[in-house]
Amino acid sequence: MTDQVIDVTDLRRVYGGGFEAVRGVSFGVARGELFALLGTNGAGKTSTMELLEGLAAPAGGRVRVLGHDPYTERGAVRPRIGVMLQEGGFPAELTVAETVRMWAGCTSGARPAAEALEIVGLGKRAGVRVKQLSGGEKRRLDLAMALIGRPEVLFLDEPTTGLDAEGRRDTWELVRELRDNGTTVLLTTHYLEEAEELADRLAILHEGRIAAEGRVADVVAAQPSHVSFELPEGYFVGDLPPLAELGVSGHESAGRRVRLRTHELQRTATELLLWARDARVELGALDVRAASLEEAFLRIARDTERAGNTRNAGSAGNAGAKEVAA
Repeated sequence: MTDQVIDVTDLRRVYGGGFEAVRGVSFGVARGELFALLGTNGAGKTSTMELLEGLAAPAGGRVRVLGHDPYTERGAVRPRIGVMLQEGGFPAELTVAETVRMWAGCTSGARPAAEALEIVGLGKRAGVRVKQLSGGEKRRLDLAMALIGRPEVLFLDEPTTGLDAEGRRDTWELVRELRDNGTTVLLTTHYLEEAEELADRLAILHEGRIAAEGRVADVVAAQPSHVSFELPEGYFVGDLPPLAELGVSGHESAGRRVRLRTHELQRTATELLLWARDARVELGALDVRAASLEEAFLRIARDTERAGNTRNAGSAGNAGAKEVAA
């Protein structure tokens, strides 16, 4: 089945004082898909997630989860979703097993407590008090609580924060298995490698708006790859073949150091190396690097920031002109 189970249209969220944290966000998530929300701190990821989870009412726009408004029809949505918040806040004096049993008692169709703990690798920590768990173990407990009701839709807000490398990989495998078994997953993360590993599609948020959206490969492919090197003494950029013939879309240079941007990495690298061979030139510190999600993320954030500054400067200029005219 490929029907959309999350449908978001022009979603807005405004906090006290008029701060607009979510500014017209729209996207959809299909059944069995893993969708990642990325963004810098304050981009609006958690604010968006909380609206989808039904924890707050939107200031504008429309959101549907499994065909229902998650805030006004919470009773129809809550039994079918699992939510892993950034912090669980479970009673510190309860044991792990007691915590799971307490949560299971409030959940329809809950898994057995022992099963939930085994899934997240906490089976041997069942008798330990919550306050004695490490930060990574507490995140595993948060995940167990999100999975206990066998959710159709799973919301994961920074699920691997505090986990070591092994714990992070184990969580990835678990999330993949859930998705492969038909669970729809909406994930926020600061780890770009995590999004590359797990996401079918993603959206990059910046200042409450979606700056880019699509399949991971498509978002990355929209950004240029790079070839950087040092020319020998006495050589300059002008000594290279015409950059357009190399498939280069732009470049920077500082002294003998050159950095080329290209959407045709193989062509650019091949033509450059053939030129160097024929000219009997050695290119120092040669680095050929394909576009990555990290580079795409940083470039999108930077370009969006510049565009916002340009708009703000224009608005300020227009306001000043009006004031002078008045």
